[in-house]
Amino acid sequence: MQMRPQFFRFHQGEKVLPFAPQEYEMRLKGLRAIMAQAGVEVAVFTSMQNIAYYSGFLYCSFGRPYGLIVTATECVTLSAGIDGAQPWRRSYGDCLTYTDWERDNFWRAAAHVAGQGKRIGYEGDHLTLVQATKLDAFLAPFEKHDLAPATMLQRLHKSEAERDLIRAGAQVADLGGAAIRDAIRLGASEIDIAMAGRDAMEIEIARRFPQAEYRDSWVWFQSGINTDGAHNPVTARRLEHGDILSLNTFPMISGYYTALERTLFLGAVDPDSLRFWQANVAAHELGISLLKPGARCCDVTAALNTFFAERDLLQYRSFGYGHSFGVLSHYYGREAGLELREDIDTVLEPGMVISMEPMLTIPEGQPGAGGYREHDILIITHDGAENITGFPYGPEANVID
Repeated sequence: MQMRPQFFRFHQGEKVLPFAPQEYEMRLKGLRAIMAQAGVEVAVFTSMQNIAYYSGFLYCSFGRPYGLIVTATECVTLSAGIDGAQPWRRSYGDCLTYTDWERDNFWRAAAHVAGQGKRIGYEGDHLTLVQATKLDAFLAPFEKHDLAPATMLQRLHKSEAERDLIRAGAQVADLGGAAIRDAIRLGASEIDIAMAGRDAMEIEIARRFPQAEYRDSWVWFQSGINTDGAHNPVTARRLEHGDILSLNTFPMISGYYTALERTLFLGAVDPDSLRFWQANVAAHELGISLLKPGARCCDVTAALNTFFAERDLLQYRSFGYGHSFGVLSHYYGREAGLELREDIDTVLEPGMVISMEPMLTIPEGQPGAGGYREHDILIITHDGAENITGFPYGPEANVID
């Protein structure tokens, strides 16, 4: 019987990465400093965000494990055979492909690179109980350390190359917003309008980044009662006169997420709705003015809470006022250390990227019912912040005739 390998190298084609090799060397240098400080000899990453951040490869799991092993000298992605050589072409460093012929070949490949009896770093916010048991069985670590908090802090500080990519993403989001605005009309469905925005963004991403992989850009376009939640999915509801609308565009470029969100009205805006909308716009502008180096996330949150409380509107706020941007999406990569919430005391520093996105939700049956939100992305600079969102907001711009 022919012996079949547990893992092997499948290298073909040329490597095409989202960033220059020097960018990944800089990131790995920072990671190795984190590892040294923690006394870690080998890092074993399993999350989409850290594998993409340190290697460039963004996997599609489909029920299979993927990994990245980093030592003092090696950076090796571990991928499933179903993906062929694509993981090698899209990752910095080496790549091992594991096979399906025998259960747990992923961990055999990991042990081949990592060895046994080492001080292992892992991601406590991602490694499941099942996979943690297998890590112990196959790698027999001498010690284990959770590297998730430290790697998240590293990702919070964006390089110049990352900031350039995020700026491009914000411009694509604006273009998608313009396509959506042009598609809004009485009787049109949410899904038809959403597709117009998504198509415009994907065409623009392909034009700007001809060597990239294209996936996962999306739009949430909501109307009427569907605006009451920020992440409500698109439906086939048809637009009616006087509807409150919520435009949300999310281009994805090489694992990097950007966003644009705007409140609009179709045909007319009634006085109660106008009052809530103007109050949220004022909070948005106040929040933007507070985002600068040295500000603490919790202090920005407190100032906006006070603003809404003074207008008897705080009870209509449903979530935080903003969050970090970078390697993240709606299904991976939350950088929870940089959110505008009461329990986050992170100090804003140059190079961080954060949104300002206040939202008020007025319950159905009350005058002005609906969800009101605006969303801009800002890059913290040495003396303030650069707002990289250009799409207009407010009643003067977004009441659609």
